[in-house]
Amino acid sequence: MAALSAKVIQNAFLAQDGPRTRHNPRYTCDFCALNTRSMHSVQGCRLSLADTSAKWLNTTSTAWISFGKQGNISCNATQGASDVLSIDKVDFLKLQNGSDIRGVAIAGVEGEPVNLTELVAEAIAAAFAAWLLNKKKADGLRRLRISVGHDSRISAHKLQNAITHGITAAGHDVLQFGLASTPAMFNSTLTKDAINHCPADGGIMITASHLPYNRNGFKFFTSDGGLNKTDIKDILERASRVYEESAHCGKQEQTGVVTHVDYMSIYASDLVQAVLKSAGNKEKPLEGLHIVVDAGNGAGGFFVVMCLLLLVL
Repeated sequence: MAALSAKVIQNAFLAQDGPRTRHNPRYTCDFCALNTRSMHSVQGCRLSLADTSAKWLNTTSTAWISFGKQGNISCNATQGASDVLSIDKVDFLKLQNGSDIRGVAIAGVEGEPVNLTELVAEAIAAAFAAWLLNKKKADGLRRLRISVGHDSRISAHKLQNAITHGITAAGHDVLQFGLASTPAMFNSTLTKDAINHCPADGGIMITASHLPYNRNGFKFFTSDGGLNKTDIKDILERASRVYEESAHCGKQEQTGVVTHVDYMSIYASDLVQAVLKSAGNKEKPLEGLHIVVDAGNGAGGFFVVMCLLLLVL
């Protein structure tokens, strides 16, 4: 059944098929969501059209409107808050890659359509927040703090924004770390630093490791470590439900708070202290050494200099 995208129906009435003119600027549709100002007493109902009848659904009483095969519902429509969004069907479970989530985030490779869209990312983020709330056995009033970091992929920023919106729309707070490393995201759930709002209740790393440029994905952490396959399946099933509901609810208001944190400086300092401790607290344990840094397919190399300068100079 086709949906009238991004419209609120103000008046609906039965009409015969006919041409639209500038004197009759009505939208012919087979889906109408009536608002409270409608001449009808029914709010938020849907019409399911058959050959000869339409049935009002989701109402306290059931009424039938019968009309001929040529009949349809025409309506005046204006944009409003109760938008009906048109979204693509997504098989969320196909995004699972073991204990990670991976998908195509950038178009450009033949035969690889984008399936990790911003709407999909929002749903996954909201689902992770709900899963985390359940894991911590917290009531619905508890506001979680979830850290979000990303690697250097070109789709990172749009996915970071989508993840942030999904979490804050669910009523939880986000700590945005920007460019980060995967181990740092786990470490953020352990760091005790009230000034920088740590520890986080959970962490999300936006990365696809060694995969090609058009891919991206998510890794999830709690203070117990990374999530397992069963956890990821649970989150994706929740995300599928969130995604379907968003088609009828539209964008939700962001009630959570976003805080930008320079966590990589904190993480680098922690690494330096760990090296110093293992070296017997020698002042410059790496002095005189020639050090080669290989960041592999990751983005971890960008903060190594911060560590080495403190250990050598």
